[in-house]
Amino acid sequence: MTTTTDPRPLYDRALTWVRSLATGLPAELSAPTPCAEFDVRTLLGHLVATVDRARVVGEGGDVFSCPLVVTGVEDWPGALAGAAEKMQAVWQDDAVLDREVTVPWGKVSGRAALWGYLNEALVHGWDLAVAIGADEEADPELAEAALTVAKQFIPAEHRGDQIPFAPVVAPRPGAGPTERLANWSGHHRQAG
Repeated sequence: MTTTTDPRPLYDRALTWVRSLATGLPAELSAPTPCAEFDVRTLLGHLVATVDRARVVGEGGDVFSCPLVVTGVEDWPGALAGAAEKMQAVWQDDAVLDREVTVPWGKVSGRAALWGYLNEALVHGWDLAVAIGADEEADPELAEAALTVAKQFIPAEHRGDQIPFAPVVAPRPGAGPTERLANWSGHHRQAG
């Protein structure tokens, strides 16, 4: 898997997995997640926001005009599906993949931007699955592809200010590819 691979079908599969997780939500959405800054509700709002941001990036708009977290949602699967439908319409044109776009981490090709949003979907999908007690692994082939690209473009060193990821977490024995991707992105299960 390389960065010349079209990430759109992979991103679509990741979003389908996230939507499936959102259909099995507990009644109480204030439970903590492995992503310390988000409870379940806020994490869901962030997931919707990242899909909105991918749409705006593809349109050539200002990614910072979108919130980091969407609020006021009652139907999370519906909100994710609606955001994905709008985003997919923007990315239908192959030319968008090779156009330079601006994302929070700099100027990159559209293709590289979608790889970043694919990483967001899988890592935060893993966070959500852990929090709600669902199956934590997306399609292994999908997660392995994302992990390969993440290791190419998210350096293990100098994380923090310039590289907005926590330090790499050593995977636990038997961790699947989605969990290893989350670990590479600095996410881990909370002790306790």
